[in-house]
Amino acid sequence: MAATILRPMAVPKKRTSSARRDKRRANHKAGKARLNSCPRCHSPRLPHRVCPTCGTYAGREVISHQVTDPTVTSASDSE
Repeated sequence: MAATILRPMAVPKKRTSSARRDKRRANHKAGKARLNSCPRCHSPRLPHRVCPTCGTYAGREVISHQVTDPTVTSASDSE
């Protein structure tokens, strides 16, 4: 049997300071959310999710929404 040669592991010579560590991590942040426009109502929505405005996904209505018309005032609002 041949003897295996053990190689020492790579070990840092100096401790990484917290300032240097934090400067390196400053670029490790979450990116902006990618927004697509809904093909039905054209409001911004997250991809592969139901539109929060009209409730459609993949061309069909998944959630039934009651659309309120802001121009019509109800009797309870005027009192």
